[in-house]
Amino acid sequence: MAGVLPGGGMVFAKKNSAAMTHHQTASPSRSPLLEVVRRACRLRHYSPRTEQAYIGWMRRFIVFHGKRHPRELGEGEVSAFLSRLATDGVSASTQNQALSAILFLYEVVIGRRLPWMADIVRAQRPVRLPVVLSRQEVSLLLGRLRGPVWLMASLMYGAGLRLLECAELRVKDIQFDRAELLIRDGKGGKDRVTMVPAALAGPLRGHLVWVKTQHDADLALGRGGVVLPGLLRAKYPGAPREWSWQWVFPATRFYVDRETGERRRHHLHESVLQRAVKEAARAAGITRPA
Repeated sequence: MAGVLPGGGMVFAKKNSAAMTHHQTASPSRSPLLEVVRRACRLRHYSPRTEQAYIGWMRRFIVFHGKRHPRELGEGEVSAFLSRLATDGVSASTQNQALSAILFLYEVVIGRRLPWMADIVRAQRPVRLPVVLSRQEVSLLLGRLRGPVWLMASLMYGAGLRLLECAELRVKDIQFDRAELLIRDGKGGKDRVTMVPAALAGPLRGHLVWVKTQHDADLALGRGGVVLPGLLRAKYPGAPREWSWQWVFPATRFYVDRETGERRRHHLHESVLQRAVKEAARAAGITRPA
């Protein structure tokens, strides 16, 4: 899902799941090289998803060449890996992401600026027309959704939010008195402001009452913390449990944070909404790939 087009049409764009295909490869044990990659990504404030994707592609590149150290590899090995990806049928954007990861590995982590890298041609992305649903189709689709996924899909349509922008909303980002949503660290790392649709203000307030009740119950159990961006946790140790920092759409289950050992709630996983929209479109008889 992507947002709104002029005239009220709705854009539902397919999520490129191929970018996460590195999970299909058996992961070697944590290596010193990949730990350096993690530190380099965090130093540059790359998103956790970018860090995860880069490490995944570097692992695949190393495993593809028999677990040889990248210092021993060169232009031929990089080209062979990218050619194999093309042969496997990955999309152009996925192939370019793999190339970006390898360039980051050599230039930033290893510190080798190889002259031939400037001559590597990136895959040409084909121009595709988006799938645009009519107002009637949008109404039919939203009518098949219930609960938080309905509210999320409605916000995406009415406020023009991207999938992760909606999933990662925090309580403090909603300004009911100004009817505004503050989108933090959106595409390109930029913040922006959009509106809270008038028809959704009431349902959104009611949803937050329920989330606040759940948060208070979590606090009573000694939980209720959330992950904070950057180094804010060190600067504000109590912030993870504050109401303003909580997810607007929290997950139903807890997870254990690897660094702190705390049991926390993440935001609702984006795949939950994707599956719900897909099933709703099928139930509504929408034949186009919404």
